[in-house]
Amino acid sequence: MDSLSQLTLGAAVTVAVMGKRVPLWQSALVGAIAGTLPDLDVFIDHGDAIRNMTLHRTESHALIWLTLVAPLLAWLIAGATRSRSHWRGWCLAIWLALITHPLLDLTTVYGTQLGLPFTDFPYAIGSMYIIDPLYTLPLLIALGVALWRRDGVGLRWNQSGLLISTLYLGWSMVVQGVATQHINRDLTDQSIKPQQVLVTPTAFNTLVWRTVIMTPDRYGEAYWSLLSPDRALEIHWHPRNPELFDAFKGDWYAERVAWFSHGFYAMRQQGEDTLISDLRMGEAPNYTFSFNLGSAHVPEPAPEREPSVRPSLAQAWHKLRERL
Repeated sequence: MDSLSQLTLGAAVTVAVMGKRVPLWQSALVGAIAGTLPDLDVFIDHGDAIRNMTLHRTESHALIWLTLVAPLLAWLIAGATRSRSHWRGWCLAIWLALITHPLLDLTTVYGTQLGLPFTDFPYAIGSMYIIDPLYTLPLLIALGVALWRRDGVGLRWNQSGLLISTLYLGWSMVVQGVATQHINRDLTDQSIKPQQVLVTPTAFNTLVWRTVIMTPDRYGEAYWSLLSPDRALEIHWHPRNPELFDAFKGDWYAERVAWFSHGFYAMRQQGEDTLISDLRMGEAPNYTFSFNLGSAHVPEPAPEREPSVRPSLAQAWHKLRERL
């Protein structure tokens, strides 16, 4: 999720745990920092664009490493705030602020390797868009009231914000299940037998869902709206060009993108170069993560990420209204 959501969640969790044992501004500040810490891995340059994408959300998001580091951070915070008597409370608060970060990231489609060091599988539920105001605003407003009032009523507001935002996460998973059921039924009605299907929300909402339908030689994109659930899917098909991947079999970069995307990738020719795109983020023809692999005869030693064109906010809202 976006940085504001993670920061606010960390602050709200820490305020809820620490209550009135320390000043509310203090616990909120500590929680905001702890909730942001895992994403500092974006500043690490691993040497090339594909490594930078696939090594984000790795050790810094692993539940076991965050659990082990939480007591040390709590000891440092308790010393810095002269609240050693509340060390156990800080332990719980900071641990929750840390682990809720990858658990929230888990709901997005990107991929979070929270099982390290036991598995590097990039887990992803894909029920939340990376930015969703309906998740963040209840947390932000309730936390603001808590910091303003600094009493029991404010703390109850903070707890309510956490409850509402958590219920919204549950709602997103329920609607994702409903959307998936309708989409699979529609694909059956159209006599389409896909290899796999991805269903994930569009920008800023959980009402309109984008689906990617994979077949051996092509992929389709379609949109499903909760406000018109029985409307037939209008699928737009695009070539996957699997023959281009054959030339890159054994190439670490191509294999890495195919693995990280869970098979939701496509390739295309651009002059003499071959491009590979992760189809889960963005939409045709502009995907968030596309990489230039070079040619099969002269592969790029360090593939570069292709620039993607993002629609303006006005264009995004216009598309959303149409699809609703």
